[in-house]
Amino acid sequence: MNENEKNIDFLAIGDIVIDAFIKLKDAEVVGVPDTASYKICMPFADKVPYEDVFIIPAVGNAGNAAVSAARVGLNTALISNVGDDREGEDCLTQLKKENINTDFIKVNKGIKTNYHYVLWYGAERTILIKHENYPYPMPEVGSPKWIYFSSVNETAFPFHLKLADYLDAHPDTKLAFQPGKFEIKLGKEKLARIYKHTKMFFCNVEEAEKILGIEDLDARLDSTRQIKDLLKKMHELGPETVVITDGPKGAYAYDGTDVYFIKPYPDPKPPYSRTGAGDAFSSTIISATILGKTLPEAMAWGGINSMSVVQQVGAQKGLLSQEKIEEYLKNAPADYKAKKI
Repeated sequence: MNENEKNIDFLAIGDIVIDAFIKLKDAEVVGVPDTASYKICMPFADKVPYEDVFIIPAVGNAGNAAVSAARVGLNTALISNVGDDREGEDCLTQLKKENINTDFIKVNKGIKTNYHYVLWYGAERTILIKHENYPYPMPEVGSPKWIYFSSVNETAFPFHLKLADYLDAHPDTKLAFQPGKFEIKLGKEKLARIYKHTKMFFCNVEEAEKILGIEDLDARLDSTRQIKDLLKKMHELGPETVVITDGPKGAYAYDGTDVYFIKPYPDPKPPYSRTGAGDAFSSTIISATILGKTLPEAMAWGGINSMSVVQQVGAQKGLLSQEKIEEYLKNAPADYKAKKI
């Protein structure tokens, strides 16, 4: 192991993909937001025009997080998989451009690189996903300061147990956990050891409900009290600090003692695409923590990077340097800060 691998600040683990953003021209949105009835509709058996397409390599929760950490100057590496194809080469090339250590990314012969199609309409998106069935060994990575674990294929289990074994043997390495669709589907029981090892946990309100098996929040409580209840229930699973985002309403954090809330950083103009906002928020909080910031300070950093990402196409273009985040923070409204509630 070389010296660079011994001094990893931020090690991201998770699948990476190629995203093809297809900007739709004609579509209809029906139903109630944040429910199963909310759907995007297009004519069936017809030719549907689109405005543009953007192909973006090496994205996905872990890839986005790695780029976010590298942009603020952290020594960053990524454990992931690609196929032995042109798309895999494009992913590796892009990550190297971002100064991310790709030594732990396995190139799999005979397997394709993950490729997703993003149906982009307005500021929102519907993603057509397909994760290839890669093998998931746990390579020798030394003792990074933080591991950021996110979305892998549902066939990856029991890789999660291998990660838990690694954390048992490396108590100085801290874990940030942002479960993807398949981790949530696995259930909290199968991932109990991961939750117990988690230093900082991230999800949104709807994901927290799914993880906890709560079909509907208690309507008798106001929204803040509802989310406080979610924070504390998630904390009981093991994470030391729980962060739950509530879309454009803001984000909450609970460190076992205090609950904090921060509203979004003001958008300079309406969001262009919300893809990657959550990844930017969570990964920037970890990066700021590594750089010595308190939880309230780190939340303020996260909100700035999230704001910047939604002004661009894709999850990575808008990710900021440390200097740019601090510039935005200097010019922030006086009430832009995480407050105890």
